[in-house]
Amino acid sequence: MRHFITSLALGLLALTAPVARADSPVVVELFTSQGCSACPPADALLSQLADREDVIALALHVDYWDYIGWADTFASGQFTQRQNAYAHAAGQRMIYTPQMIVGGVEHVVGYEPMDVADLIARYRTVDYPVEVTLARGEGGLVLRAVATMALDSPGMVVQVVRYQPRETVEIGRGENAGRTVEYSNIVTEWLQVGEWSGAEPFELQLVDASPLPVVAIVQMAGPGQILGAARLD
Repeated sequence: MRHFITSLALGLLALTAPVARADSPVVVELFTSQGCSACPPADALLSQLADREDVIALALHVDYWDYIGWADTFASGQFTQRQNAYAHAAGQRMIYTPQMIVGGVEHVVGYEPMDVADLIARYRTVDYPVEVTLARGEGGLVLRAVATMALDSPGMVVQVVRYQPRETVEIGRGENAGRTVEYSNIVTEWLQVGEWSGAEPFELQLVDASPLPVVAIVQMAGPGQILGAARLD
């Protein structure tokens, strides 16, 4: 089933692709928790991915492990909702940690570094139909997206994400009690800033008072496949 979904996603991207390939890093989202004993290996894998220029690695800490006895210091119910939305879009009834979503489509449950590496390699070769750029100007942050496709209605969502590059946590209770874990690319803010059909270029200026790195992601609503992304450190 995973290979079928991959082929479908790559096919959809190819159908909407420009002749010249839009350069987009591969977006990898990790749903994780400080209270999950199976998560530290996946957290370490995400730290490795965070050092790659061709990958945008994002850690979304969920809150459904907090009842075990340790409240994740980065957790947000918004990220739990996002993971549930991915499950619903894929026709799945359950959610798990750790789980990685590659390209908005591929679901990898548990610690499976070879599967993740293979998927990243595949998504580095596809043609992305949306070119996304981020720049800082006098008035703040300028986000621009240009598509080589157009939908009948605004079926794409434009999102802005901020993350904390690194932080070390001493976990006092729960399944990981006594462990010190270093986390990378911890998402602190995930905002939808627009809906878009692609018929005209999308441009938005945002107040940029935060020192944190920022990412812009254009994705099919659902959430669905990621059509283009950019990062600004």
